[in-house]
Amino acid sequence: MNRGRSILVIGYGNPGRLDDGLGPALADALDALKLPGVTVRADYQLTVEDAAAAAGHDAVVFADASVTGEGPFSFAPVTPTFTVGFTSHSVTPSTVLGLARELFDAGTRGWVLGVRGYRFDAYGERLSRRARRNLETSLQFLRGWLGETTHEHRSDLTPAPVARDRDG
Repeated sequence: MNRGRSILVIGYGNPGRLDDGLGPALADALDALKLPGVTVRADYQLTVEDAAAAAGHDAVVFADASVTGEGPFSFAPVTPTFTVGFTSHSVTPSTVLGLARELFDAGTRGWVLGVRGYRFDAYGERLSRRARRNLETSLQFLRGWLGETTHEHRSDLTPAPVARDRDG
C-alpha cells in the first residue's frame, strides 16, 4: 500500500490589509477541501516554529500575496538557507527550510506560491476583485499539483542542498 506524501501548506499575510490576506484566504479555501495528505496552516507571518512543522512533512508550500508579477500567481522552488542572526519578523521560506534541516535533520522540499494582489494601501478585510480571481486560479493550480504530489511516484521531492550564510 502506498502511504503517499505529506504536504504542509502555510498561507500567511495580514487579512486586515486587503490583498495582503491572500495567503490566509488560500489556506482557508484549501483547508475546507480536506485533501488527504495535506495539512494547512494560516498565520500573519512565518515564524521559527514553522520549521518544526515543516520538518514533519515531505514538502511545504508557502502561500503569500505578491505585489509584483504579470500572471495571476507564481510558483517556484525554495532553496533552504541557514542564516545566523535573524529576527522573528524576517523569517523567510528559505530560512524555515534551513532551520528544518539544521535543527531536525529534515529533507523537506519547499515551494513559494505568490498570488498576485493589487490593493495593499488601506485597511479592510476584503480582497479586490482581481485578487479574488487570482486566488481562484492559484487554488485550482494548487489542487492539481497537490493531487499529483501526494502520490509516491513523484521524484521531485528529493532533498535539495542547504545554502549556508554564517556571517548573518
